[in-house]
Amino acid sequence: MITLELPGHGQAPAEADSGTFEGLARSLDDWLVKENLTGIDMVGIPLGAGLVLEIARRGRAGSVVALDPGTFWQGWERTFFRPTKTASIALVRALRPALPALTRNVTGRTGSMPQLSARPWALDPGFLLNELQSFVDTPTFDSLVKDLAPGQMQEGPATRSTRVVVGRVTRIA
Repeated sequence: MITLELPGHGQAPAEADSGTFEGLARSLDDWLVKENLTGIDMVGIPLGAGLVLEIARRGRAGSVVALDPGTFWQGWERTFFRPTKTASIALVRALRPALPALTRNVTGRTGSMPQLSARPWALDPGFLLNELQSFVDTPTFDSLVKDLAPGQMQEGPATRSTRVVVGRVTRIA
């Protein structure tokens, strides 16, 4: 299994266009070609889900599993995304020193992830702390939110040889 850090995420340095969906798709596509990995099976969740679907649409993926792909947002979801994500990340940044205590508390977990989890109270505190800190530490977070909210919808079907499974995460064990 290969787990990728996208440019501008984790320890991977940002590229000039890493603050856009198209830039991340280009980076992933270029990396797959460079590593001779086109045609591999891929899994992604929200942003990653949209990216694996885009790679499938370009004909460079094997089977893909896409959970909660933001690129399928419709109507109110697209309108709701930007202001709520912008406010949420501002709050998480302001509360960063208190995040360890908040994530250990059921109420804190519930209040911090309602947009991203069907059952935020059930999330592992360490996992949630890592996720929230990664949002704060991602230098391209704000530009990605700005790009994704009004951005282009998922385009076209995957190639005929690609099997695509799309779903929503509804239970976290």
